[in-house]
Formats: sequence, structure tokens, C-alpha cells
Amino acid sequence: MTLWNDVLPFYPQPRHAAGFSVPLLIVILVFLALAASFLLILPGIRGHSRWFWLVRVLLSLFIGAEIVAVHFSGEWFVGRVWTNTSYKAFSVARVQAHVGLHVGLVGINITLTGTPVQQLNETIDYNEQFTWRLDEDYTKEYVDALEKGLPDPVLYLAEKFTPSSPCGLYHQYHLAGHYAAATLWVAFCFWILSNVLLSMPAPLYGGLALLTTGAFTLFAIFAFASVSSVPLCRFRLGSSTLMPHYGSAFWVTLATGILCLLLGGAVVILHYAGPNALRIFLDQSVRDCSGQEKRRSPLVLNNPLHKQFGAPNLSITTNL
Repeated sequence: MTLWNDVLPFYPQPRHAAGFSVPLLIVILVFLALAASFLLILPGIRGHSRWFWLVRVLLSLFIGAEIVAVHFSGEWFVGRVWTNTSYKAFSVARVQAHVGLHVGLVGINITLTGTPVQQLNETIDYNEQFTWRLDEDYTKEYVDALEKGLPDPVLYLAEKFTPSSPCGLYHQYHLAGHYAAATLWVAFCFWILSNVLLSMPAPLYGGLALLTTGAFTLFAIFAFASVSSVPLCRFRLGSSTLMPHYGSAFWVTLATGILCLLLGGAVVILHYAGPNALRIFLDQSVRDCSGQEKRRSPLVLNNPLHKQFGAPNLSITTNL
């Protein structure tokens, strides 16, 4: 006991307290830095264009950040419960704890926090990750958890998602997360394309790219929602039953897809119904098909030769 600093020998590594996802935090900080950089140059934009640019850029950054961030979120399918449950194998000792199940696109996260944290002369505060990426072996991670001697509630929930479990959750959630992640990356590519096209004199194609972004985002929602076709096992934890449901990442992604469809549809409709209003919002001047700004300013030529021969004053059009 002294050798392991009062930690039981079957815990060879320090236990991880529940915290924030590091990749998710990095994504949020990157997009916040982009937003802050734009806000610094915003005072340099004159007139009403300043507010149009503010709305455009912040909306676009929100959509891009959401599409990337939900890849690293475990809030797609969540469940939380307070229970009085057993803590260790081959022991009758029970603890009062808060158990959380967080299912993401690449795996599950299980949290166990004692209430209070200090019970049975131990600190009960766990945050365990089990992944099913293409290059990860979920079964091996579960076996490693058994060897470390993780608490019973963590092992119980992790076992429900193993490939050999009779619940059949692994294959459905694995495939649903895989296809949802793939379609979200396609949506992110179209989001980049829409920003490029909307910054050029091609608002129609930018609106179509934004519609495609919304469509692929909704495809990701439908792919993950396919897990509802699998009967969910009962997660019995001591005196309580954990009942998972769709989490915040699922609903925010759904809202983002609908937002992209509305914005893309508005751009396409304004392209045909009110092109001048669309150009004002996009801060674009009236342009001809060749992409050059076209201004018509009559120039009266009072040439003495014209006056001598009685020629009328001429009006010409210049393309600047």
C-alpha cells in the first residue's frame, strides 16, 4: 500500500478524474481565435457593411466549429443516474455514486463520481474512455480495464458495448458513428467551399454549397439515429436504472443542419427574387457576366471638329 501511495496494487496507473475533452477544447479555442481576429479588424470596415460582415462571419464560424467539434464530443447519446451500487468485485461494500454514460461517434465515455467523493478510504472519481475507431480494438481496451480492476459500474457499462455482448450495441453504434463522422467531414468540405463561393461573384453556387452542407449534416443525424432500431438493454446499476437519451451534440447538429438549409435556401431565393438585396448583404457591387464592375457614366465630348461638322455630342459607356 505504501509502495503505491495508498492506491490498491491492482490500479497500476493513476486514475483519471472526469474532465473536459482536450481535442474538443482545442477545436473551440481555434475557432474562438478566428472570431477574435475578425472582431479586431471589424472597426476597419466602414458603413453598414460592418454589420453584414459581422453576421456572416460569426454565423459561418459557428457552423464550421459545430461540424468539427461534435466529432470529439461524447454527448450524442447520454445517460446519468444516481445510485447505490457495489464498488468492487467479490466485495459486499456499496457506495453512493453518480454514474454517467456518454456515447460519441468514436467510442463511449463512462464516469463514476462518488457522493461524497471520499468513500471506503478511496477517492471515487473516474473518467474512462473506450474507443472503436478503425485502428482501435475495443475488446482489448475492455480487457485492459479488467486487468486494472476498474470499479464494477464502469466494467458493467463497458461490457454492454463489447462485440460479444448479447445486447448487440457495439456493431450498430460503431457503424452509425462511422458513417455519421464521414458525412460530417463531407459537410465540412462543402462548408469551406460555400465560404469561398460566397466571397466571389457566384452567390448562387455558394447558396447551393450551403444547402449541400446542410444536407450532409442531416445525413449524419439520420445515420446516428439508426441506432434507435436496436432494442436498448436495461442498464441496471444497483438500486437504479440508467436510461440514455439523445444528447446535446445530436440536437445541436440537427439545428445546424436546419440552419444551413435555411441560409442556403435564402441565398438561392434572393438570387432570383432580389439580387440587389443579396449583393448588398454580401457586400458586392453590381457585376456583369465577365466579373468586371460595370458603371455607366455619360461623357459629353465637346470636340471642336465635331462642332465644325455639326456632329452631335456623343455619349459613351466606359467599363472600369
